[in-house]
Amino acid sequence: MPIQRLNHAVLYVRDVEKSVAFYSGVLGFRQVMGMPGAAFLQASGSTNDHDLGLFQVGAQAGPSGAGRSTVGLYHLAWEVDTLAELARIRDALTEAAALVGASDHGTTKALYARDPDGIEFEVSWLLPADLIDESVLAARSTIGPLDLEREISRYGAETRGGLGVSISVG
Repeated sequence: MPIQRLNHAVLYVRDVEKSVAFYSGVLGFRQVMGMPGAAFLQASGSTNDHDLGLFQVGAQAGPSGAGRSTVGLYHLAWEVDTLAELARIRDALTEAAALVGASDHGTTKALYARDPDGIEFEVSWLLPADLIDESVLAARSTIGPLDLEREISRYGAETRGGLGVSISVG
């Protein structure tokens, strides 16, 4: 039987409480379990037992060299249902001084940010399959800056993303 989906990710962080506050306050995760030096968080729209595990390694931990001096994970990506939610998260990331980029990949509208330990992640909205046409597919060959207000005008703030792409229909 093939792999179905990613169930959860685990991050080593300097300070679990600081990381829990960030992922809860900025991205809306909720803590479902904790113990000294560890926490398990669930995304608000998830049915997983947990989506993110955090393990504390202490303030002395150096920055990750992944992608610069060592191999390793580049980033995690979470999907939101609507462009309105992507805009809300953009504003929360901006307020937290965590937003580092926003890109239009044609079929995907993406925000890039860093958590308190500098670990990069992505939050994205996927165009539903019935809105993907040749012009959108052609745009996938380049990465452009994201104009979220233009995308909201084009597709609607409450259009459910990912239908027929990451979410089964029918």
